[in-house]
Amino acid sequence: MKKLLDVMAALRDPQSGCPWDIKQSFASLIPYTLEEAYEVADAIEQGDLQGLKSELGDLLFQVVFYAQIASEQSLFEFADVVDAISEKLVRRHPHVFAGQSCSDEAELHEAWEQHKAKERDALTETGQAGTQPASVLAGVASALPALKRAQKLQKRAARSGFDWPEVGPVLDKLQEEIDEVREAMQQQNQAAMFEEIGDLLFSVVNLARHLGVDAEEALRAGNHKFTSRFSHIEQALQQAGQSLEQQDLQTLEALWQGAKRQQKADAKQS
Repeated sequence: MKKLLDVMAALRDPQSGCPWDIKQSFASLIPYTLEEAYEVADAIEQGDLQGLKSELGDLLFQVVFYAQIASEQSLFEFADVVDAISEKLVRRHPHVFAGQSCSDEAELHEAWEQHKAKERDALTETGQAGTQPASVLAGVASALPALKRAQKLQKRAARSGFDWPEVGPVLDKLQEEIDEVREAMQQQNQAAMFEEIGDLLFSVVNLARHLGVDAEEALRAGNHKFTSRFSHIEQALQQAGQSLEQQDLQTLEALWQGAKRQQKADAKQS
C-alpha cells in the first residue's frame, strides 16, 4: 500500500506530477469510479479472474486518489479511511467480534440493519433540540443505478411497514400501472407517458423484490441473454451471406426463436 500511496502522491505533485492527475477533483473522478466498479463486475461475470486482478487494482486506485485529494485539503488521510471501515465492520459484526450470536441469516440481517439505523440516527444527532430524525430512506445513494436504488428504497420502506404483505396486490398494482401507461398513450401525452413508465418500472422492481429477485442483476442477465441471442442471429445471417437489413420481421423472429432453442439446448448440456 505504501508503494501505491507514494505513486499517487507523485502523480499529484504540483511541480513534477501528471497534469491530468493534478487537475482532478472529487467530482471529476465520479464517472471513472463508477466505470471501474462496473468493470470489476464485468470481469467477474465473464469469468475473467486474471482481468479481475487488474480491475480491482484500478478500483483501489480510485480510493487512493480520493484519499490523496482529501489529504491535500487536510480533510483526512488514507489511514483514516482504513480505520473507519475497520471500526465499522467490527461494530456491525458483534456476532464475530463481541461474542453475540444470531440463530439464522434473517436474524443476522435484522441486526445489521439495526446497527445501520443507529448509525444514521447518530449522524443526524436526533437527540438535540432543533434537529429532525433521519428519514428511513436516508443513506440510499442517489447515484446508484435506478433499479438498484428503487429496490433499496422499497426495502427501507418495507421495514417500517409500508409494504404489501403478499405478492397478489403487487401484481394488481403492476397491471394498474400498465393500464395507466395505455391511457397516457391514448392521450398522446408525452409527459404522462414518461411519468407512468417510471411508475411501471418501479412496480416491476417491487414485484422482483417480493419474489426475492435482485432487479438490477435480473436486468443485467436479461441484457446478456439478449446480446447472446442477437449475436446468434447475426452469425446465422453472416454464414448465409445475408444481412439484418435484408430480412423482414417474420424471418428475424424465426431466427430469434432458433437462438432461444439453441441456448436452452446448450444450457441442458452444461
